[in-house]
Amino acid sequence: MTPFWGELIGTLLLIVLGDGVVAGVVLRKSKAENSGWIVIGFGWGLAVAIAVYAVGSVSGAHLNPAVTLGMAAIGKFAWDQVPLYIAAQMIGAFLGAVVVWLHYLPHWRATEDQAAKLAVFATAPAIRSTGSNLLSEMIATFIFMFSLLAIGGNTFADGLQPFIVGFLIVSIGLSLGGTTGYAINPARDLGPRIAHALLPIAGKGSSDWSYAWVPILGPVVGGVLGALAYSFMF
Repeated sequence: MTPFWGELIGTLLLIVLGDGVVAGVVLRKSKAENSGWIVIGFGWGLAVAIAVYAVGSVSGAHLNPAVTLGMAAIGKFAWDQVPLYIAAQMIGAFLGAVVVWLHYLPHWRATEDQAAKLAVFATAPAIRSTGSNLLSEMIATFIFMFSLLAIGGNTFADGLQPFIVGFLIVSIGLSLGGTTGYAINPARDLGPRIAHALLPIAGKGSSDWSYAWVPILGPVVGGVLGALAYSFMF
């Protein structure tokens, strides 16, 4: 398997399991309906851990353009590979969202809340304030990237890194995710948002494109700054 396919498959798994837990919690008549933020936080953490275990040996399991760009910014990843990785991540995220749509097919019509349907695919702020929303995504992704590099640099975690990274995602979600839904990954937000716009989802409403740039720019800036900060300090 090539790194391109590793990133594509890994990101697909990430979205199937991550967006899947959101769908289970927010869509009507799901057996997991209303099980809450804690379930979503742990579901996303496990999604990341499983995806990283699945393809880490193939591509390094970036699964996130912010990680790819951050690694390239500090010389730990070749710039000429960046477009290939981001393309794979975007395709994988889109396809993962399609799988979630198919899996929950009867539940879209049963769910009247358009915001809940969009929440399965993409993030939205709890309070819409562009500057604060952008800052939240930057802070969360800074913490994520800085911590990711720290985890990877400690030999005590050999073999356990994906599991620990999963708990990092849980921690960020519980501590920092309440403001914007913690995209911390442009592909995770944009790929499924495109799927939401294109798929024939019953009563879906708007894909909220006016907000879509925030979970792209915020994570990219935060991820690069987090990587640079770690590289400077260590």
